Amino acid sequence: MPTIDVVDLNRRKVGAVELRAEVFGAEVNGPVLHEVVLMQQAGRRQGTASTKTRGLVSGTGKKPYKQKHTGRARAGSLRSPLWRHGGIVFGPLPRNYGYAMPKKKVRGAVRSALSVKVREGGLLVLEDLPRADGKTKSLAAVLKVLGLGGKTLIIAGGEQDQLRRAAENMPGVTVITPERVNVRDLLLHDAVLVARRDVSRLEEAFS
Repeated sequence: MPTIDVVDLNRRKVGAVELRAEVFGAEVNGPVLHEVVLMQQAGRRQGTASTKTRGLVSGTGKKPYKQKHTGRARAGSLRSPLWRHGGIVFGPLPRNYGYAMPKKKVRGAVRSALSVKVREGGLLVLEDLPRADGKTKSLAAVLKVLGLGGKTLIIAGGEQDQLRRAAENMPGVTVITPERVNVRDLLLHDAVLVARRDVSRLEEAFS
């Protein structure tokens, strides 16, 4: 069972916590991580690309000219895709690119991502999260003292509206609840910050 140090807001060691091997010491499955990240990215696509078919473009329904004896090809509509200002054939329409994967597979991918963070030293366990006043400046000062200058994922349980408000203006900082931890966020951020009390919630959610 892996053990990790618990530090205070000055990054001084104040204890240690044992982590469940099944969650934080799992075998890393690269292909499954890749699959889950692709699924998450697909779900984030807007899918708003839109074109007009011949039934949607503006124009008359009148036959442009008579069928025979003009020397020209037959034509029945000004909105034909063959004509200028005509409709688009097989063009993109608004759609949802999202799809689902088995929950067991997704939880396994999260365990792999958490294990990667532990092995790389990217998981930092705090005795308690900083008391948030909703100010970005205060949160930035705390992260600086902790030595977290890159992208940081803060896992915080309970009502953390002030903490989220403070992180809104920090492009590299994301605040998320233990139950909503996902592969993309874990891999996207350089460091993961979590309070000791929320470690058990992570283990319960993904064990």
